[in-house]
Amino acid sequence: METLNSLLYGFTIALHPANLFYCFMGALMGTLVGVLPGLGPVATIALLLPVTFHLSPVSGMIMLAGICYGAMYGGSTTSIMLNIPGEAASVITCLDGYMMAKKGRAGPALGISAFGSFIAGTFSIIGLVFLAPPLARFALKFGPPEYFSMMIMGMTVVTYLARTSMIKALMMAAFGVMVGIIGMDPVAAKPRFTFGIKEFYDGISLPPVIMGLFGIAEVLENVGVMIKKEVYSGKITGLYPNKEDWKKSAKPIVRGTLLGFFMGIVPGIGNIIPTFLSYVLEKKVSKNPERFGTGVIEGVASPEACNNAAVGGTFIPLMSLGIPANAMTAILLGALMIYGLQPGPLLIKNSPDLFWGVIASMYIGNIMLLVLNLPLIPLWVQVLKIPYSYLFSFILLFVCIGAYSLNNNVMDIFVAIGFGILGYFLKKFGYEAAPFVLAFVLGPLLETSLRRSLILSDGSFMIFLNRPLSAFFLCIVVFVMILPFVTKKRFGKGLEIEE
Repeated sequence: METLNSLLYGFTIALHPANLFYCFMGALMGTLVGVLPGLGPVATIALLLPVTFHLSPVSGMIMLAGICYGAMYGGSTTSIMLNIPGEAASVITCLDGYMMAKKGRAGPALGISAFGSFIAGTFSIIGLVFLAPPLARFALKFGPPEYFSMMIMGMTVVTYLARTSMIKALMMAAFGVMVGIIGMDPVAAKPRFTFGIKEFYDGISLPPVIMGLFGIAEVLENVGVMIKKEVYSGKITGLYPNKEDWKKSAKPIVRGTLLGFFMGIVPGIGNIIPTFLSYVLEKKVSKNPERFGTGVIEGVASPEACNNAAVGGTFIPLMSLGIPANAMTAILLGALMIYGLQPGPLLIKNSPDLFWGVIASMYIGNIMLLVLNLPLIPLWVQVLKIPYSYLFSFILLFVCIGAYSLNNNVMDIFVAIGFGILGYFLKKFGYEAAPFVLAFVLGPLLETSLRRSLILSDGSFMIFLNRPLSAFFLCIVVFVMILPFVTKKRFGKGLEIEE
């Protein structure tokens, strides 16, 4: 009953006209981001983060959350109509979605994607309502050692699930921690790693870094690359799936929803890997697996339900533990810190308006997306025809304006450009940005937990092994680190799907 009363309180906040507007704008921009190939939700949140600094924390988080789940909706449109994923989690939708469009069944593919996403999103929000508060209450028992070990575990899982070399992912995580602790020493109150640059005394701001890594780097990577866009030009009819389509899609939607939600809860997994696994699962349970890849509706329903359910799942460790599950939620964690809020188990107790307001807005946003997506599909098809040269010019402009507007400091523009160039070369040489962003955000929290733990133990590292929960988290770290040497392969590497 207490949970339901809290949720009703959240609706009174989310239904405020201003918050409804920001929920709508977040969902709309998220859908637009998902539709446009080459610009993912992480880059868009990075670009729009400075805009939210002029809003209240509740309105800002409602808008950013709308971008997160809105991008999952929009990504399917590009995959089905263009055969190019709007964002990474929609890659697998291309296999059957585009083939359905070529067969003249673009309408049912888009329809089942929208309805499946709505069902999965609603389930994940219900799970968030009932799982996050008890998890936060349990986490109140954590001390600095448990938090340190848990953050180490989260970063280790991210490196294990990296799609490239695990060594490269570990290097990026270590680099992220190093950059994250630039600034004033929290104990000695002396500047460190600032190289005499006074602008770095307060540390390097998160927004310019992520705007460079995901905005400018994306532009540099695509400059001069000619992508032939063959947009499906047939008439889109039958957006509402028939009884046969629902019969084939019902169980895949349920399986995809459950898989995505529960895997999304695990720090480090995010929503990309569950989406691939949901497709593999449907092939395994199908009586005719050879039909997958030829335009079967099950190959659209399950992955689309899975990636939307996973988004809700990733909010559970973020809101209850203060641990981001992927780069997207790492930015949201950074946003909470910029707003002056302390992420973690006390967030629900100290800022119930934000926690319950954001959850209630996710209910409303899912309904908005369902209403928006189907009627606006012809508009999204026209958006797909925008030349990349125009799109990328606007991205560069927004990056420079956004970086400067943070502190009215030209140095932030140089930081964004520097990390943009760095991000371009990192992509060229196969280094993923996600471990860096996660470590960059968690670095200061990691250091604080480590130093508090050592103060409690008079400098003894045994405190991390003497505390049962801390020792458990470290055992998982050791297991994850030695697993590749035992199995000779990793779970996140080589996520190719058999044709």
